[in-house]
Amino acid sequence: MSKVAVVMGSTSDLPVMQDAIDILKGFDIEVDVDIVSAHRTPEKLFDFSKNAHKNGYSVIIAGAGGAAHLPGMVASMSPLPVIGVPVKSSNSIDGWDSVLSILQMPGGVPVATVALNGAKNAGILAAQIIGSSDKCVLDKIIFYKEGLKQKVIEGAKSVRSEK
Repeated sequence: MSKVAVVMGSTSDLPVMQDAIDILKGFDIEVDVDIVSAHRTPEKLFDFSKNAHKNGYSVIIAGAGGAAHLPGMVASMSPLPVIGVPVKSSNSIDGWDSVLSILQMPGGVPVATVALNGAKNAGILAAQIIGSSDKCVLDKIIFYKEGLKQKVIEGAKSVRSEK
């Protein structure tokens, strides 16, 4: 069974990151959640990042606000795919600092980046990565996306019937 690590820089990021946790659990993917601050607990960051693949993780989702170094630092030390979630925090410049810090990675250190506060999409992307080699998860993603399609079709019907 695949396992995803969801890490964040502080507890203040949890309300945003909860969307990733919830969607992964909805796909029956095991999730471990932790606080790993790039600036306040660098030793923990190094240990987590260097050993994540040895600890059974398939994907890492890392959320951070402000300078948002966590996703890039994790990606610099881990061979696993890392999905960065820029978090609009109290010390953020409308979230742009977080977005750019995660998005503008140097060659050789990729971080897949979702929208500002886009943890739900990070969870879905992690599930899709796992689903590329796990048919059970893939089937759940297909079902989920079919549900999205049906919501749009039903919404279109209700809009047309109101005219």
